[in-house]
Amino acid sequence: MFRYRFSEMFPSSAIVLLVVGSLCGTSTASAEDEKLASFNAMFDRISNWGRWGPEDQLGTLNLITPEKRRNAANLVQAGLTASLARNMDKKPNPINFAPIKHMPFLFEPEALGIDPSEAQEAAGDVFEINYHGFSHTHLDAANHFARNGKMYNGYPFKLTKSGGFADLGIEHIGVNGIVSRGVLVDFPALMGKDYIPAGTRLTAADLEAWEAKSGVKIGSGDVLLIRTGRWQEVAARGYWPFADKAAGLDYTVAEWLKARDVAAIGCDGVSDVMPSGVPTKLNPLHELVIVGLGMPIFDNMDLDRLAAEMARLNRSTFLFSATPIRVEGATGAPLNPIAVY
Repeated sequence: MFRYRFSEMFPSSAIVLLVVGSLCGTSTASAEDEKLASFNAMFDRISNWGRWGPEDQLGTLNLITPEKRRNAANLVQAGLTASLARNMDKKPNPINFAPIKHMPFLFEPEALGIDPSEAQEAAGDVFEINYHGFSHTHLDAANHFARNGKMYNGYPFKLTKSGGFADLGIEHIGVNGIVSRGVLVDFPALMGKDYIPAGTRLTAADLEAWEAKSGVKIGSGDVLLIRTGRWQEVAARGYWPFADKAAGLDYTVAEWLKARDVAAIGCDGVSDVMPSGVPTKLNPLHELVIVGLGMPIFDNMDLDRLAAEMARLNRSTFLFSATPIRVEGATGAPLNPIAVY
């Protein structure tokens, strides 16, 4: 088991964002109070708690019906595939506070239970992965965030004595995986840019502008993937403290996601714009959709190859498939989502 400090996950400059309001005047404090009140009201307004019953473990994944999967399968035309994940970083860098530890080994002949003089040769691996953060492609389960001591559907935010959570663990998603229609919203292509600059706030109006241009309407059971061109920006300017500034969705998009009954969202960032604009909340969209809607989130995806393929084929929809490992009570998992088109 590994541990990490909050300061290791987020730089000190990100933490300052959470407290700087206390140094400002009354007018600023009033504006921040109004923003937080708006956030709280939105949480209550969009909540899915109880929608699928008091014992529900799947949240918005309930929206992916067998019919939805059948229709998504019909999107496979060329039989081509594209990975939507990055290679996991083995070395530290400014966005990777916890490199994956990969420890390969050779089996001793005796381990195979046969005569060493005639033994087969084999190798194995041991991994140590602290995947949450801003580097590794991963899925956030519905127990990754909580609010006032409660997770989605009112389950207590409390670890069990054996480790993990009694409810909402990644194993519930792993039973059937996530297979549905994927919709790629390529904002750099929409806006005629190589990338959307870090810190840019994307809204529901931007999503609807994309719909109007593409002719695709985002709907119930869809997996919505947002490309900001993050990795193109990294290639152009190098790494920067991602918690300080990141292109992403404004927290108010949560209400739009509820209205459209989207099943899951993903991004080449972490979906949230940063700075978030909501006092005390580094990732307010995460809190609203994970805790309020019961919606899983894919973070740090690599959507560049898929974007190039979708542009070449003049399309934006495909069969999306993701199958996380089944670890009871875990808050998510690193994984390799696949687009089939």
